[in-house]
Amino acid sequence: MCTSSVLSPSIFMAFFVAVGCFMAYPEVVTAKQAGITRHYTFNTKLKNITRLCQTKSIVTVNGKFPGPRVVAREGDGLVVKVVNHVPNNISIHWHGIRQLRSGWADGPSYITQCPIQTAIINQSLQTGGGPNVSDAYTFNGLPGPLYNCSAKANFASKFRSLATTMFPANVPQTVDKKFYFTVGLGTNPCPKNQTCQGPNGTKFAASMNNISFALPTTALLQSYFFSQSNGVYTTDFPAFPLHQVNYTGTPPNNTLVSNGTKLVVIPFNTRVEVVLQDTSILGAESHPLHFHGYNFYVVGQGFGNFDPENDPPKFNLVDPVERNTIGVPSGGWVAIRFQADNPGVWLMHCHFDVHLSWGLRMAWIVLDGKLPNQKLPPPPSDLPKC
Repeated sequence: MCTSSVLSPSIFMAFFVAVGCFMAYPEVVTAKQAGITRHYTFNTKLKNITRLCQTKSIVTVNGKFPGPRVVAREGDGLVVKVVNHVPNNISIHWHGIRQLRSGWADGPSYITQCPIQTAIINQSLQTGGGPNVSDAYTFNGLPGPLYNCSAKANFASKFRSLATTMFPANVPQTVDKKFYFTVGLGTNPCPKNQTCQGPNGTKFAASMNNISFALPTTALLQSYFFSQSNGVYTTDFPAFPLHQVNYTGTPPNNTLVSNGTKLVVIPFNTRVEVVLQDTSILGAESHPLHFHGYNFYVVGQGFGNFDPENDPPKFNLVDPVERNTIGVPSGGWVAIRFQADNPGVWLMHCHFDVHLSWGLRMAWIVLDGKLPNQKLPPPPSDLPKC
């Protein structure tokens, strides 16, 4: 199933690219009764929209912002035809829908499919500065209350799962594999004979475990499925930082990151715990981390550096909130748990557009299970070509 998250037009168009027809595989959807197949057509168009007392041309779906409503019942199949009418790159990804064994329709460029080549983001990446970012992030097309000339809104926090018999919180009580990922900014050297706009003449970068993720030129999911990983990616993403420092204290003098397309490989049904640790390098910041293909339980969080001995006993393993996106606290950490029950290649990334463009992302390979319904099906015939 495809879906859309409205970002600034330049970043949205530059990163997520897809034109074609995508399908949520009906055969892998579980429901109490048989559903129907619903068809939708998304025409992406530029339209002038007024927000924050300014009028700008942005990408819309069917000329609407927010986009059109999609109606479906549990067990239905959805076929969404996306037709691109703008001169830049388009891809569709929907939060809140787990692509169970249907990662081919997940949407992120070079992760689960090949895109139309990007055009807008390249200039800012060459200079090492920041691209043109959104004036505001929106809910239902409206900015939040902290922007000038904005509507008022209230948002809840500190949610908990219901954790009832009808709505259980299936939190992994024990884990098979633990990971500790640092999340933050850094720099890359400025190429020779070029002027760069990052700190001290460098290029801005962002990383997880000090590795800035480089997008390949072909889709990772296809490379994995057809066993063609050579020259595309490696499977040596570190489970823990290679160099331990005081992550939230005085930053080190060396802010350079490594660059590569490194993935983590885990067996099907592995019970996983990940601690996401913010760093103070080039400034502490809250990073909204989104995990494609999975929901996870937020079992703990705090400020400063994570303490592997004293913090885990305080984890909430009874009724933690279930999310697919979580904000890593500025100068702090957050711990999540999930069960790897969805085979494929799944992107984890910061949802700040500028950080995403600088490489604050990584990907997981979840291997097939033994049973037929635990394996990734072949790709659809109309998957975009590289």
